[in-house]
Amino acid sequence: MVEALSNVSPKTAAMRIELQHIGKKYIHQWAFRKFSYAFTAGNAYAITGSNGSGKSTLLQIIAGSLLASEGKIIFGQNTSIVNAEKIYQYISITAPYLDIIEEMTPVEFLRFHTTFKPFIPQQTIATVLEAVALTQAANKQIRYFSSGMKQRLKLAQVLFSDTPIMLLDEPCTNLDKAGIDMYHQLIDTYAKNKIIIVSSNDPVEYNFCNQIICMKDFNVNG
Repeated sequence: MVEALSNVSPKTAAMRIELQHIGKKYIHQWAFRKFSYAFTAGNAYAITGSNGSGKSTLLQIIAGSLLASEGKIIFGQNTSIVNAEKIYQYISITAPYLDIIEEMTPVEFLRFHTTFKPFIPQQTIATVLEAVALTQAANKQIRYFSSGMKQRLKLAQVLFSDTPIMLLDEPCTNLDKAGIDMYHQLIDTYAKNKIIIVSSNDPVEYNFCNQIICMKDFNVNG
């Protein structure tokens, strides 16, 4: 359940996410339940836990692509609650299971993406591609990219979107050391004042987070 009310711009006010007793059940098995937490702007959170503990599931519930089996989630800014139909405007997400349109070039893909979620101020497709070291491949079809290049492009659409919530599921998948260094630099430069939630068991992906949440702390036995 998502509560709704306000149409405050996602670019102008501090964001918060309140999860109240959230749980997810698949047939007869709970992935997790009784998850309550408040996420606030300017903080970075790491979601850790063993395979199958519900890390990615939790991110998908926050993103609105998966419904919780129980509990309530509230998105708000200042004292207002965000209109449920507008939540997608506030969130950017990347994950290994999310595909990109490989028939497009990076220029075409990012242009298409910005029709839904504009870039942060002062950024253009050219500057974004430069920041993720894809300038030379700007007009090359994505299907010819290496896995690392595709991941850089995925990160570009998230890190440079003008949204107050950033969800990162295993964000350094397929990245080499240069790519990982780039990831950390971009987080440090462009993600201040956002809510950042990272799902990972690899400290290199979340060592900048100031709060760590372990899914094993939540009852999964029903």
